[in-house]
Amino acid sequence: MQAFSPSPADDIEQGRFSDWPLALKSILGFWFVYALTVAARALMGTDAFTVLFNKLIIIGIGILLTGLIYVLIATFAGTSNIRRKAIVAGIASALASIGMAGAFIAIEDLMREPKEVFRYQSREGFVIIEKGHTLTVERRAQEPLVVTWPRMGQLDAYKRVRYAADTAVVWLFFFAAWSAFYLATKAQAEALTAQRRAVEAESAAQAAQVRALRYQINPHFLFNTLNSLSSLVMSGRPEEAENMILKLSTFFRSSLSLDASADVTLAEEIELQRLYLDIEKVRFPRRLKVEIDIPQELRSARVPGLLLQPLVENAIKYGVSGTRDTVTLTIRAAEAGPGRFTIEVQNSGAEANSRSRNGKPDGTGVGLTNVCQRLEARFGSSAKCEFGPTADGGYRVFLTLPLDRSDG
Repeated sequence: MQAFSPSPADDIEQGRFSDWPLALKSILGFWFVYALTVAARALMGTDAFTVLFNKLIIIGIGILLTGLIYVLIATFAGTSNIRRKAIVAGIASALASIGMAGAFIAIEDLMREPKEVFRYQSREGFVIIEKGHTLTVERRAQEPLVVTWPRMGQLDAYKRVRYAADTAVVWLFFFAAWSAFYLATKAQAEALTAQRRAVEAESAAQAAQVRALRYQINPHFLFNTLNSLSSLVMSGRPEEAENMILKLSTFFRSSLSLDASADVTLAEEIELQRLYLDIEKVRFPRRLKVEIDIPQELRSARVPGLLLQPLVENAIKYGVSGTRDTVTLTIRAAEAGPGRFTIEVQNSGAEANSRSRNGKPDGTGVGLTNVCQRLEARFGSSAKCEFGPTADGGYRVFLTLPLDRSDG
């Protein structure tokens, strides 16, 4: 199964601004930290209210400009690689810093003049007093010299440009820092999303594989059972055929109600196999002997549903059908150390079976391979599937699984 990954066209359909909550949180977070530093500085003075009022205007403009940077990134590089996003972010940050510098000049008349007074003692013995735009120099035996700084609008164009350039450089680093933080956070989110999708795709592929293997087994079982039923009808054994149909309906009602990819307890799995063996006992009343040995402590162990079905089915088809003698079919389970247990399915006395070169009875490849593949898909290297002929001419399949007991 091929994992689905969204293309750029899919991203456009989902919206270039789909990550706006992330951008909004980062913008507000950055400016909130800036506001805290401003507030800390303002509270150190004597006119904190005026300072905070002026800075709030700057913060409001800054939030709008930072939002504009996000809009530019999303518009011109929303579906591009990180390099293009960084280039667009750099250009947008430069434009935002210029905009902030221009705003400083444009809103000067809206800014309140601070009432805070700063006093300095010069080396020449003068006292310099700074209050807002006014600078007063107190001199001995002379009238104080009062100097008023000109406002931005009173400066010539060259000086305003220089002031704007100096201010823009300062704010460029702030906007660039936010852009870097946003791109890094977005890249991390995309990486985590890709990782999550890969895990989900792998899980979905594994579940699909387990279902496919399970559904390959069900038609195989149905085909063999209907063949057995046909043999009873053709041989003139209607009562046995009717009994077999009743048992078959019970088996299918139980097995088809299971989730194809769900685990069941070993007790439930064995009960399903008992139903199937009851069906086969109708066909082979004298040739089939069943022995089941499941310790009480393993009855709650979890196994894939219908895991044993093809093994039992093969034991009947290639063990019992191929001889006139009585064949003993054994199913046993045992603990195999910490966190592991084994299930063994063995039939004895199948002397009449023909053997293939790899030691498996002819025709058992599909069912046995499906069992091994299901274990590998479900448990990976934690499970083992071993099989081979026995000394008495029978066949043995030995499964090792992780021990996970049902909470129920």
